[in-house]
Amino acid sequence: MLIVGYCFGISSERRLCEEVHLNLAYRWFCRLGLEDPVPDHSTFSKNRHGRFRDNDTLRFVFEKVLARCISERLVGGEGFAVDAV
Repeated sequence: MLIVGYCFGISSERRLCEEVHLNLAYRWFCRLGLEDPVPDHSTFSKNRHGRFRDNDTLRFVFEKVLARCISERLVGGEGFAVDAV
């Protein structure tokens, strides 16, 4: 779901959950059926600040995906976005 948010400029996790709930293409990409529940926005922060806090799993995945995107020339690496309160 976060990939959808990054690709389509949805910077709020709460808004992302609303968009995935309504948009069939987003549901398809996230492998959610019509009857499948969309994760609550708090799930993202709970995982980020709880389960993944004491290890580098998210950083490792992020760096691998970013390196692949740069090698495929999908991004240039000149800018960035931050989702914070």
